[in-house]
Amino acid sequence: MIEEATVDCYNDSEQITGWFTMIADNLAVPFETVILGVPVTVERIELHRSQQIVSVCRRGRAQQSLPILDLPLPTPPPDGAEWIEAYRQWCGEG
Repeated sequence: MIEEATVDCYNDSEQITGWFTMIADNLAVPFETVILGVPVTVERIELHRSQQIVSVCRRGRAQQSLPILDLPLPTPPPDGAEWIEAYRQWCGEG
């Protein structure tokens, strides 16, 4: 998965974009999870200008972005969650 996400990438920015593309294309959203004891809906994945992949979470009218590496996944995880786990390993957090 790491090779697939970073193929033809020549620098860190391109690698992050590769990871974002694979996660966004494969992660089944929306899905429900719990953050700090509060149920939220993960609506989508975004790539910020700071080159950070984030999940956009909503509860009612409130919306919050959370780094994808900090996102607690539900049990069972949504389809495509293996891309987040591969990204964690690539970042050295897995």
